[in-house]
Amino acid sequence: MIRPGTAADGPLLRAITRAAYAHWVPLVGARPAPMDEDHDAQCTAGEAWFHGDAAAIVLRDEAPGLLLDNVAVVPEARGQGLGRALIAFAEDEARRRGHRVLWLYTNERMAPNVALYARLGFRETHRAGEPPMRRVFMEKPV
Repeated sequence: MIRPGTAADGPLLRAITRAAYAHWVPLVGARPAPMDEDHDAQCTAGEAWFHGDAAAIVLRDEAPGLLLDNVAVVPEARGQGLGRALIAFAEDEARRRGHRVLWLYTNERMAPNVALYARLGFRETHRAGEPPMRRVFMEKPV
């Protein structure tokens, strides 16, 4: 069951995000940006949603549509469909909010994530930035 975060969920969002992204640090050569976000503020602002205590998503209304700012699943829960469920939720949420596009960006060194998003119907729009933070921007009509 997916539930909205509350102001008290900042520590949970922080723990899920850090656990989910830790394995990327050596590959990227830096901490991925979601690890250092203000998780308390994201929860207080109503941007975070949770799938139990194992997965979370952060969504923001930001042109050109709804930004999928972070989707994180703890390592122990990978392969159970939690991330896909959260992305499907984000698509529904984008439509509910009147957006035509769900969009995201990810580090280009996270090639498995780029491939997953492509399989889920996202298309690459462009790349920007400098290594180690070169990003792949993707969007999906909803």
